[in-house]
Amino acid sequence: MIKWAGWLLVFLGAAHTLLALTLEGAARHAGEWFSGALWHEGFSDMSPANSALWLSLESFGPPLVVVGLIVLWLDRRGITPPPFIAWALGMWSLVGAVILITTPWPIGLLACILLWAGGRRAAGRAHPAPQADATRTP
Repeated sequence: MIKWAGWLLVFLGAAHTLLALTLEGAARHAGEWFSGALWHEGFSDMSPANSALWLSLESFGPPLVVVGLIVLWLDRRGITPPPFIAWALGMWSLVGAVILITTPWPIGLLACILLWAGGRRAAGRAHPAPQADATRTP
């Protein structure tokens, strides 16, 4: 479950970033990004180049790839990711759903549920319930 969650997070972050750069055409503004043209722009009056930057490279897509890779790295080493990752990303997914229903929040929420459930399962294996001693008399 944890591995699936990690791959879903990597997929979601990479897909968001790559689709913004290609299908949404954000990459066509790269010349402006690297020329310093955005250095004195504010958020209240965003140019198309600034908006494209925040949709693609400065979005949560690249960090989401990193979080997914960290989850996969932890899983490969037998380390259970902390539950706050699932909870925080789950809340973020739900906020995205409320604000803009057309976001891919179901994929993010599925990844969070898998991550949370995988963590619970791993915690149960790490601390098994004590077994009753059959030879003991009550």
